[in-house]
Amino acid sequence: MGPPISSDRTPGLELVRITEAAAISAAHWVGHGENDRADQAAVEAMRKAMDEVSFNGTIVIGEGERDQAPMLYIGEKVGRGDGPEVNIAVDPLEGTNLVAKGRANAITVIAVSEPGGLLHAPDTYMEKLVVGPPARGKVDLDRPVSENLEIVARSLGREVRDLTVVVLDRERHRRLIAEVRDAGARIHLIEDGDVIAALEVAVGGTGLHCVMGSGGAPEGVLAAAALKCLGGEIIGRLRFRNDEERRRARTMGIADEGRVYRTEDLASGHDIRFVATGVTDGELLRGVRFFGRGVRTHSVILDRRVGKMRLIDTTHFEDPAHPPVVRL
Repeated sequence: MGPPISSDRTPGLELVRITEAAAISAAHWVGHGENDRADQAAVEAMRKAMDEVSFNGTIVIGEGERDQAPMLYIGEKVGRGDGPEVNIAVDPLEGTNLVAKGRANAITVIAVSEPGGLLHAPDTYMEKLVVGPPARGKVDLDRPVSENLEIVARSLGREVRDLTVVVLDRERHRRLIAEVRDAGARIHLIEDGDVIAALEVAVGGTGLHCVMGSGGAPEGVLAAAALKCLGGEIIGRLRFRNDEERRRARTMGIADEGRVYRTEDLASGHDIRFVATGVTDGELLRGVRFFGRGVRTHSVILDRRVGKMRLIDTTHFEDPAHPPVVRL
């Protein structure tokens, strides 16, 4: 049996209500071409939902610095203040473009740990390599792409030609895409959403086997929180775009530009939980469904200390006294 779970932990269903609220608000904007409005709706709903949750939280990854964001800014205090002290990383809407265009795999995300358990990552790029549990500890960011793919394939009992590699569809990845294809693997290009991609790689049966390329560093921390719970691995290295980003990173205590971060560096906490709710349909999570007098959501809760992954299918009734007919 694992260690006893502290009675003052915030219940998981309180945490999932935060991502559900953000997902429902963002889902009203699916397909409307309004990136900013979808994101604003998710941010406002997530922040409001936090006011009802029994924790004393501090945002360590959010919408930016206080002068850049009116809420969910880094350092902001959230929650009712009557529960455990926690650090919080959020992405109120991963995939604003996906929502605007009505495309798959938009989610809302929160990760929670004890204080100091999540790296305060600067808002810059991170070169990433994400693999599932079988390849953990075996791959290396500095190995050639073909070698890492051979390792992943062997760990899964497959051939390289059977692998599908997730890569963000960006011009900067043209050479990487060519190397993956030259090695014999398939490419799954995504427009946005490398947090959900990391989660899907770590969960068997999705048909995705690793993530390669560069994306946001804050999203790397969120991915690490999920992978810490699932036994997968992320390896990353910061890629600053300019001297201003380097300066801001130094103020956050990050001095070694060439440092390679692993899962334990990005998400070092012992009491980590990761929660995500689907906004649009994806390989792992279904999107928000609106019907007569209610809404249906689909979420995942990962809890490292409990050692469980829960998929939660919830129907929210507008009028609990007169619930509508629910169809599967």
